[in-house]
Amino acid sequence: MAQVLSSPVPLLAMTSPKPLQFMASLLARIVTKDTKKVITTPESPRSPKTPQAGSILMDKYELGKILGHGSFAKVYLARNINSGENVAIKVMDKEKIVKSGLAGHIKREISILRRVRHPYIVHLLEVMATKTKIYIVMEYVRGGELYDKVAKGRLREGVARRYFQQLISSVAFCHSRGVYHRDLKLENLLLDDQGNVKVSDFGLSVVSEQLRQDGICKTFCGTPAYLAPEVLTRKGYDAAKADVWSCGVILFVLMAGYLPFDDKNVLVMYKKIYKGQFRCPKWFSPELTELMARILDTNPETRITIQEIMEHGWFKNGFKDVKFYIENDKLCREDDDDNDDDDSSSWSSGRSSTASEGDADFEMKRVDSMPRPASLNAFDIISFSSSLDLSGLFEEGGHGARFVSAAPVTKIVSKLEEIAKAVRFTVRKKDWSVRLEGCREGAKGPLTIKVEIFELTSSLVVVEVKKKGGFIEEYEEFCNKELRPELEKLMHYKADDVEEAILC
Repeated sequence: MAQVLSSPVPLLAMTSPKPLQFMASLLARIVTKDTKKVITTPESPRSPKTPQAGSILMDKYELGKILGHGSFAKVYLARNINSGENVAIKVMDKEKIVKSGLAGHIKREISILRRVRHPYIVHLLEVMATKTKIYIVMEYVRGGELYDKVAKGRLREGVARRYFQQLISSVAFCHSRGVYHRDLKLENLLLDDQGNVKVSDFGLSVVSEQLRQDGICKTFCGTPAYLAPEVLTRKGYDAAKADVWSCGVILFVLMAGYLPFDDKNVLVMYKKIYKGQFRCPKWFSPELTELMARILDTNPETRITIQEIMEHGWFKNGFKDVKFYIENDKLCREDDDDNDDDDSSSWSSGRSSTASEGDADFEMKRVDSMPRPASLNAFDIISFSSSLDLSGLFEEGGHGARFVSAAPVTKIVSKLEEIAKAVRFTVRKKDWSVRLEGCREGAKGPLTIKVEIFELTSSLVVVEVKKKGGFIEEYEEFCNKELRPELEKLMHYKADDVEEAILC
C-alpha cells in the first residue's frame, strides 16, 4: 500500500499557491457576488481614490494588506469596523472595466451569485461603488483550498465522502436555482475555519435563462482534466450533466490522490476522457467503484443525476441535510443536532435544503410544544396606531399587517402550515414566531414572510405579518391570493380597529 501511494500520478502540472495568494488570485480573476444593491457614493476622504492599508472605506471597512492583484483589480484583506469581521475586498477601476468590455460580465456574475447563497458557497457580502471604483466585498475564507490537502496524499474515505457530500449539496442547490457552474475542480473548492467546503469561481457559470429553448449549452469552457466528454464534441451539452461529471472527477481525486484522466499531451488526455478510460484503485470499495462508474459514464443520457447520487448508499452514509434560510438578506443556518422532529417539521418545505451539519439559532418545534406567546406592553399597543407607529425609526422599511384573533395559537399556526403546504413554501417555527419561505429565488432572495403572535389578553392574540425578503409585488400577490383569504377566517378585529377599544 505504501508503494502504491508513494508515487501517484501528479495531480496537476502547476504547484499549488499558498491560501492567501490563492484567494487573491481567485478574486482577481473572478467577478463575485452581490447580496445587496450596488451603493454608489461620491469620492471622499473616507473613500480614497487610491486605497491603501489603513484607509477607511465607506465608513465601514478598514483596509489591510494587499492579498494580491490582477490586470483589473487589487484584493485587500479588510475588517468590518462595526462587527470586527475579516473580509476580502476586490477593488476594480471602473474605466478599465468599461474599456475591456467586462461591465456586462460583472453584472451577470453578481446576479448569478446573488441567486446561490448557500452555506457551502463563498458569500458575496456587498457591492459598493464610487465614481471611479467598484468594491466587491466577499467572505474571507481562511482555510485554504482543498487542493492543498489532496496534494499531500489521498484522503480517508470518511473525509473524502464528507467533502463530496458538501460539494453535491451546493451543486444541487445551484441547479435548483437554474445555475450551472461549468468549472468545478479542486482549485475552486475552498475550506473555511471549520473545514467545510466553499465552492467559488462562478466566472464561467450559466443560468437557465441564457440557454437555448432546448436547454443545450454551446460554449466550450472549463478546465481540461475536468471536462465531460460531450463538452469536447462541441455539439452542445447539458450543463447539469457536465457538472455531474466534474464532481465525479473531484471525488476520484479525493479518494485516489490523482486524476482519473491525465496526460502531458492534452489531446491524448481528451481521448482518454472521450473513451472513459480510467481505472479505480484497489482501495476503492465495491460500492464506491460502482458509483464512480455511474458518474463517469461517457453517455450523458445514462449518467447518474445529482438526485440519484444523493440517494446512493455510499453517499448517504453519515449524510445530514443542512437547514438554512435567508432573513434580512443574510444567510442563517439552523442547528439540526438535537432535532429529532425534522421529518415532521420540514414536511411542508416542498423542497430540501442540502448539506451536512448546522450551528444556528432557529429550531423546528412541534405545534403542541409552543410556549405561551409574549405579552404586549402599553408601548406596543400604542405603536399599533398607524399615526403613532415608530418602527420606521428602528427598522429598514418593512411591509406587513396586524390583526387580532380569539383563535388558539395552535390553530393559527396550523392554518399557516396549511397555506404553506398548498403553495410548497418552507415553514420554520420558533416558539410564537413562524416563517414562510418561498422556493423561487429572485433578485432580492426568496419571498420570506414572518408571522409573530403576541398575547393581548387572556383570550385574544395579535398576529403580526411582515415581509422579510423578496419583492414587494410578490408579497402583495401572495397575501391577496393566499394568506389574507385564509387568515381572515380567524380574524376577530383588525389591529388598527382595536386600539380605541383598548386605550379608551
